[in-house]
Amino acid sequence: MGLISGILMGMLFGITLMVAWNRMMSYRADKRATKAVDIKLLSTLNRDDIKKLCGDNFPDWISFPVFEQVKWLNKHLSKLWPYIADAGEAIIKETVEPLLEDYRPPGITSLKFSNLSLGTVAPKIEGIRVQSLKEGQITVDMDLRWGGDPNIVLGVEAALVASIPIQLKDLQVFTVLRTIFQLTDEIPCISAVVVALLAEPKPRIDYTLKAVGGSLTALPGISDLIDDTVNSIVSDALQWPHRIVVPIGGTPVDTSELELKPEGKLMVTVVKASDLKNMEFIGKSDPYVRLHIRPIFKMKTRVLDDNLNPVWNETFELIAEDKETQSLILEVLDEDIGQDKRLGIAKLPLAELEPETSKEIELRLLPSLDMLTIKDKKDRGILTIQVFYHQFNKEEQLAALEEEKRTLEERKKLRESGAINSTMDAVDGAVSMAGSGAGLVRSGIGSGVGLVGSGLGAVGSGISKAGKFMGRTITGHTGASRRRVNSTSAADHLVSEDGVEKPRPSA
Repeated sequence: MGLISGILMGMLFGITLMVAWNRMMSYRADKRATKAVDIKLLSTLNRDDIKKLCGDNFPDWISFPVFEQVKWLNKHLSKLWPYIADAGEAIIKETVEPLLEDYRPPGITSLKFSNLSLGTVAPKIEGIRVQSLKEGQITVDMDLRWGGDPNIVLGVEAALVASIPIQLKDLQVFTVLRTIFQLTDEIPCISAVVVALLAEPKPRIDYTLKAVGGSLTALPGISDLIDDTVNSIVSDALQWPHRIVVPIGGTPVDTSELELKPEGKLMVTVVKASDLKNMEFIGKSDPYVRLHIRPIFKMKTRVLDDNLNPVWNETFELIAEDKETQSLILEVLDEDIGQDKRLGIAKLPLAELEPETSKEIELRLLPSLDMLTIKDKKDRGILTIQVFYHQFNKEEQLAALEEEKRTLEERKKLRESGAINSTMDAVDGAVSMAGSGAGLVRSGIGSGVGLVGSGLGAVGSGISKAGKFMGRTITGHTGASRRRVNSTSAADHLVSEDGVEKPRPSA
């Protein structure tokens, strides 16, 4: 009897064990199937979807397998950093410091490094991608994160104000760094290195400013001016397609193939705007349009007073260096005492334009290009423009390059003579430039030059060198920047104040 009951109990236990095992395996199979479905859904997400989920700080290799993890490289980078930092400081001094002078905002008479040390903490490379886009070159894209301990002090001088050293503290950099190695058959097998920041994802540089031995209140608005200068340098000189070319080795090498060249000319007619937002308590806004492809080479329409449906019909020519990555930025502003208010902004990627085809486009004006940080997402009206893109042939490209060299030399002479303080002064009306090739537009060369800056000072919103413009227009070859006003004769606009044309007073 005991034997029979033992056999029955054993069979019952075995059956129970088999049923439990089967249910467990079915449960695991269902979990795997569910996970597979989730992973398949994740694989369909694009970069923007993942950015919304993870924020801006996710490593590129998470969403793009072509970016590989390089923990081994970070270990070696930490050991090599003292030597890399020394070399990097010399390169920054040589390449970035002249940019500080060129992009120096109006009202600042001097802007340079007083102290520059990259510190002891090496950057961290989250991911790396190696490509061979062109024969004889190796392209390396590095997802870079740097929260180091650099000691960067800017010497800032302004009129009637003693020099104030300003320190950049808590510096953090999030960007994808593109490095191109130009190969050669001589040791060390690299003749030059090209360095640039990729435009997508947008480079992010965070820092705080602190006056050393003084107060930032001695220079009102200095924080905004430095922020604007840093943003202009990053977007206009360091962000791809713009780049820094560094020759390697002691022997001279031809780096002309690595330099950025004019690619085409964009003719933009700012036709009109409609349903603009009124920013005035009394009366209506006084709108004008500021447009550019490169931030340093901005151009303006005339101001139309008391008008929310303005019609300009003004044509501008801008130079494009890389049609696939650059965009036309149009900003509608309300002229005001002090700082002009933004009515709306629009962006037109040049890649959407067909060469040699005229097209009229209605652009929806937005409060900001980065709508994620804006609470008021209502439209700000419609801007109507007409565009025509012309692709340069080889001869036109060479002519644009020569015109660029001539204009840069002329700008250097004007700055040395004191006619302009910096390239940013040129934006406000002393010298108007577009793209790489540019001409002098309604510029006064000599004692008759008048400048009204938009920075610090006692006249209007800036430091003023009052005077009349000669009204002379000098245009270059195909690469030159020219401004044509369809609705109003240029003879009616011979005096410029704060970068905006005003009717010439009677004698």
